[in-house]
Amino acid sequence: MTKFIAKRPWLKRWIVPLANWYADAAGYRKLGLRADDLIPEDSDTVMLALKRLPPNEAYDRVFRLRRAFQCSLSHQLLPKDQQTNPEDDYLYLTPYIKEIEAESRERGDLEAMIVHRRNQNKS
Repeated sequence: MTKFIAKRPWLKRWIVPLANWYADAAGYRKLGLRADDLIPEDSDTVMLALKRLPPNEAYDRVFRLRRAFQCSLSHQLLPKDQQTNPEDDYLYLTPYIKEIEAESRERGDLEAMIVHRRNQNKS
């Protein structure tokens, strides 16, 4: 769907401000979180992706989650200078998740593959 929108500039001019408004209204940026911080850690794929994160990115993620939890407990939002800017809200975990899912699909295809032995007829 994003390719469909990106190919049509008139639609992109209409959708991008709406998407930015929606992301801001969701409130996670006001707590200092990024969109990928909201992905639940329930699946094995996400847990493996978290293990593949570089150490500094993993540390930053834990820091953001703890800070957001603390803000939630105290019913306060972060000051404007500490909130996540739209430019800083990039997907850092999703590429790892997609890579792991592709590896899983490939592994499944290879395990389901049936290898037939060629008959060597001696004539």
